[in-house]
Amino acid sequence: MTTRQYIDDYIHIGHRRRLVQALREKGIKDEAVLGAIGKVPRHWFVGKVYEDRAYEDRALPIGREQTISQPYTVAAQSAWLRAKPQDKILEIGTGSGYQAAVLATMGMRVYTLERQEDLYVKTNTLLGQHRFGSIRCFLKDGFKGLPAYGPFDRILLTAGAAHVPAVLLSQLTIGGSMIVPVGGDHTQVMQRITRHAETEFRSEELGAFRFVPFKEGLVRRAKPVTKALRPPS
Repeated sequence: MTTRQYIDDYIHIGHRRRLVQALREKGIKDEAVLGAIGKVPRHWFVGKVYEDRAYEDRALPIGREQTISQPYTVAAQSAWLRAKPQDKILEIGTGSGYQAAVLATMGMRVYTLERQEDLYVKTNTLLGQHRFGSIRCFLKDGFKGLPAYGPFDRILLTAGAAHVPAVLLSQLTIGGSMIVPVGGDHTQVMQRITRHAETEFRSEELGAFRFVPFKEGLVRRAKPVTKALRPPS
């Protein structure tokens, strides 16, 4: 098994400049978000087979029926968070790690949860090799959040939720907010839910998007099958 070489040359930098310009033209105005997208090598977060398409504004498969979100979605969610450097962010759904890397490059302290052990191991290794800022990865059920490290200034869900688990709302600081796509399996409405008091939450709709579904529980790595030796005859 060969080790992947993570190269970031002037060609990739040029692709990112064009991507940033395309995002500006689509309405992304947050310069901190655009600056981070201009720095993070998205091609590192996709498989080799998709590397040539990494800077297209589209979602791409990353295995385990998961995708890396399209750059516009990453940029929009990051901007809608309205987070400041050093804010504590809980991300539900690490996936490829690209969204976490963008937020960390913006100066956020990112705590990110992944339920698929295969993706967790792969992404945690990648993020450990390349320092994008303060990112802590956990193999956890996103429906439970991360209460031991809360409360959080912001919470971001990168999967479509049929409903918002109350336990996640309880892990927001007063004044904190959550960005979450809510709806069915095919299309969701992005919402920003802000906690105004202990039991007071207000939501606003931000537009229609499509995400993979938000699921409960952990998915452990498949163990290699070993054949039992036949006893000598």
